[in-house]
Amino acid sequence: MIFRPICLGFLAAATTTAFTPSFTRRLSTTTNLRSTTEETVTEADKKNVEQTEETSREKVMTFSYDMSTEAKYEKPTYPGTGNGMSGGGDGQEEYDVIVIGSGMGGLTCGALSAKYGSKVLVLESHIKVGGSAHTFTRVHNGEKYSFEVGPSIFEGLDKPSLNPLRMIFDILEEEMPVITYKGLGFWTPEGYWRFPIGDKQAFEDLLTKQCGDDGPKAIREWNALRDRLKTLGGSTTAVALLNLRQDAGFLATTAGALPFVATHPDVFADLPLTFDDLSKTVDQIVTVPFVRNFIDLMCIFCGFPAKGAMTAHILYILERFFEDDAAFSVPIGGTSQLGETLQRGLEKFGGKLQMNTHVNEILVEDGRAVGVRLKNGKVVKARKAVVSNATPFDTVKMMPQQEHEPKGLTKWRNDLGTLPRHGAISHLFLGIDATGLDLSNIDDPAQLVIQDWKKSMQDSQNLCSFFIPSLLDKSVCPEGKHVIHVYSSGGEPYEPWEKLKQGSPEYEAYKEERVEVLFKAVERCIPDIRDRLEFSIIGSPLAHEAFLRRDRGTYGMAWAAGSSAPQAGLLGKVLPFPFPNLKTPIDGLLRCGDSCFPGIGTPSAAASGAIAANTMTHVDNHIQLLREASKKDDMYKFLDPGILGEVYKPLVQGFTPSSELRSERFSRGTGVKPVDHNAAAEQSTVE
Repeated sequence: MIFRPICLGFLAAATTTAFTPSFTRRLSTTTNLRSTTEETVTEADKKNVEQTEETSREKVMTFSYDMSTEAKYEKPTYPGTGNGMSGGGDGQEEYDVIVIGSGMGGLTCGALSAKYGSKVLVLESHIKVGGSAHTFTRVHNGEKYSFEVGPSIFEGLDKPSLNPLRMIFDILEEEMPVITYKGLGFWTPEGYWRFPIGDKQAFEDLLTKQCGDDGPKAIREWNALRDRLKTLGGSTTAVALLNLRQDAGFLATTAGALPFVATHPDVFADLPLTFDDLSKTVDQIVTVPFVRNFIDLMCIFCGFPAKGAMTAHILYILERFFEDDAAFSVPIGGTSQLGETLQRGLEKFGGKLQMNTHVNEILVEDGRAVGVRLKNGKVVKARKAVVSNATPFDTVKMMPQQEHEPKGLTKWRNDLGTLPRHGAISHLFLGIDATGLDLSNIDDPAQLVIQDWKKSMQDSQNLCSFFIPSLLDKSVCPEGKHVIHVYSSGGEPYEPWEKLKQGSPEYEAYKEERVEVLFKAVERCIPDIRDRLEFSIIGSPLAHEAFLRRDRGTYGMAWAAGSSAPQAGLLGKVLPFPFPNLKTPIDGLLRCGDSCFPGIGTPSAAASGAIAANTMTHVDNHIQLLREASKKDDMYKFLDPGILGEVYKPLVQGFTPSSELRSERFSRGTGVKPVDHNAAAEQSTVE
């Protein structure tokens, strides 16, 4: 879940600090579906579905689609998602930075840009803030039940930590109360076991118990893996994701890591390994099946098991999860508190959020993004930049091809629009009567269930997760009740769903069929779950698409580690960098979110927003923010670039922000003389 120049690579290690939806059991899918609309099947559609019908542990699953911006089938509408017709004011509004989308990346970018002194507008298509991290409420018998719709497992939010999301909260001086717990429950073909976080000895005891005669070997192999990746893992306390920016200024903002590099020169030799396929290293060291299974399960939150996942995704776990104070957190009031906390930070520094405001088009003039056109027809102008927090597949839809446009722009649009992606997700929301319910058999609200080790963990009918926040947070449901969110892995094929008409008998029957495995997963923990039901809600991939604004309900981009993604930029030419560049061929247009470095996961998405905000400001502002943050807690001292940052700053400050992000207003002070750009912006406003 999210889980870093010195080196952009080893910074990705923080990307596992929280987890997002994952995972269920193989169920026969031989039901013959009758489409209620005219059916058009492409070869890509057939391949997408066929790979899910009999999955294999050894085969990586990705889904591919063409660039069509027109839906083959009519999209269903859902009350509670808004009509997108708000926003735009009098049509004469102008901002420095416009951010499209209020996910973790968009809100972070907006809040930090506002703190840096820009006039910021964040536009959200939904009526709720937070992207995938929001909640919804169901009233039943006059009482309210609140449900998560996305990420639910977070580490490092209870106190200052290496989790970039927690760092951002502290930089914005915003608090988010949480309740902590110390493990994850796993329901496997062999039975139940618990991963104890923050206790190295307890984990070794688990290996001894689960591996039998191979227990000592399992411990040796696990420690050997930690030793092999120790230098890369240690780099997470030398430089953070928040130190990064995508211009020459990074030489100054990451200069504080130079002492670590000087004493650990092997970090350069390991730099390609950071982005490479983790399974290559695991295959060299780990042979005990239980340990290999555990590694795959901990990686799957990024969308892939070890095969397909970056090595970076395991680094944070290897380093952080075995420290005594490590703990998972439940935000009090639900995951919507993540977005609401960032929203408070945005508004504290003068930023503005408009919800139910759908962007139809990113406006480009003379090769520069100059604003957006809203669904209601109004235009909002951006003086400095437009940042898209939408998925790449949704972003390109906002940029229709123009006659005589540069070939590079056409290629960029085609590359991003056809990137491989993970499949969709199905949800099951349960409100249950907890009278007489004994849950002493589990210690934690977060549980993962796998049905068959031989099948793919990306298979939505093989791996699922369920989360019972009401075990700890009593505010999310009435007394004597529980709420449970069950969700599949991101491998549900979208094609069978899009052919069905919402509300039709075929649609309702298919919903019941596909979530039966989710019910059975919870039954392993609560055998009489169906007898305890107050109500249940099934969230299909169509609902996931509508409520989370994710094209075809996708879990996210799926470029398997080991090679560079299209449009990866200069870094992709020298390293196997599996992310498209956050910069684009259009001046003043950036991207952030889980399709950018450092990847899928709530803290990762937030970090991408911070990198975008850093890239848009002068390096002086960035260094000032890092120094301010470094004084907030001893944990953050390493953020300060120190004297070495001052040495590099005169060499690079004339190139920050990079030329394509400068406009007339923001060009002042970009020479070699340091300048307070916040003051410059205020003076420009007065003029």
